Amino acid sequence: MVQIIGRLGRDVDHRYSQGGTAISNLSIATDESYTDRDGNKVDRVEWHRIVAYGKTAVNCANFLAKGSLVYVEGSLQTRKWTDQQGQERFTTEIKAQRVQFLDRRGDGQPQGAGQQGPPRQQARRQSNPAQDGDMDTIPF
Repeated sequence: MVQIIGRLGRDVDHRYSQGGTAISNLSIATDESYTDRDGNKVDRVEWHRIVAYGKTAVNCANFLAKGSLVYVEGSLQTRKWTDQQGQERFTTEIKAQRVQFLDRRGDGQPQGAGQQGPPRQQARRQSNPAQDGDMDTIPF
């Protein structure tokens, strides 16, 4: 089981499989700060690939945008493929079982809570940290 809290580095990449299953890919940044041996503050950002399916994928596509703060719970999955040059490639991603939206809407409710929320464009405007004066919390 993997659990992370971070911010989306770009808008959600949403599509449907040939069988009609909704799939959303998210790129989430987590950060940490520490002081090195010389007393210098060091900031480190780690990027995570997340894939969500079904209703979770649809909700991510409808309510999340670049800069959104999210909690993701899922399992690690490594995929293997062959690129155009014939080289075997690997990628490790988190297969999301739960995605919780942590940004707040104007009415004090978490995004996606209760009733159907605003469409993606409205959610994007409401969760823009630059407009909220909260740029210090973005890890990138």
